[in-house]
Amino acid sequence: MKFGVQMFPTDYATPVTELGRAAEDLGFESLFLPEHTHIPTSRRTPWPGGAPLPQEYWHTLDPFVASGAVAAVTKTLNVGTGICLVIERDPITLAKEVASIDHLSGGRFLFGIGGGWNIEEMENHGTRGAVRWKVLRERILAMKEIWTKDEAEYHGEFVDFDPIWSWPKPAQKPHPPILVGGDGPRTFDRIIEYGDEWMPIGGRVNPGDTRTLEDKIGELQARAKAAGRGRIPVSIFGVPPKAESVERYIRAGVDRCVFGLPPAPAGTVLPILKRYAEIAASAR
Repeated sequence: MKFGVQMFPTDYATPVTELGRAAEDLGFESLFLPEHTHIPTSRRTPWPGGAPLPQEYWHTLDPFVASGAVAAVTKTLNVGTGICLVIERDPITLAKEVASIDHLSGGRFLFGIGGGWNIEEMENHGTRGAVRWKVLRERILAMKEIWTKDEAEYHGEFVDFDPIWSWPKPAQKPHPPILVGGDGPRTFDRIIEYGDEWMPIGGRVNPGDTRTLEDKIGELQARAKAAGRGRIPVSIFGVPPKAESVERYIRAGVDRCVFGLPPAPAGTVLPILKRYAEIAASAR
């Protein structure tokens, strides 16, 4: 079992460089950083979390700038997006950002992706909510071409470019692992086609879905085998910081547990991080 942590890297929280060093020193495998470029003040789209939207959603640093800063002050810690809103980014520029961080970190980047939930936010970037998964698919496939080809080109409905040169290429081959977030009816289709790992939010269940986590993992691995793929790793986001929760995920076949940290000063965050490290150590 691998253990990671996640925190919104806000302008008022403990600096991500301090958090990254502490996480590495305490034996964590990874640090994930979420993304929101902004939050429209209309608040038309309800937050899936149910409660009023926390302010960290509109105080979040750019995850690639923050990840690069963390990678520069650590040696073994993996850094990743949890998740990157691909639908809000130009794919050629995003391919460059991912490759650059992976290159500079020596292959320590984890590319968590998702379709997003805030419709007006993505509309501000020119993506309609109804087609966001189609847009995401084409942008990921186009980026894979850029990462793996000397002369890359892609021709789709939403992404279209003739042969281009773009370096650096990622340190990880063929590219950093793509962790697909979500737990919808098409999630496994997306993982099988263009993902490398599955990263659902722990405890969040879709209405009408009666499958257990064990059922879902079994279905995912069966589909991977049928598609000629190897075993697909599973990460759980937002794991309750309890030994029994971790033990349950271990039994279910989960590969990485990611604990959530509050976006708060170091005096609040670091003691929580140490407690999470103790829980992780007891499960190893």
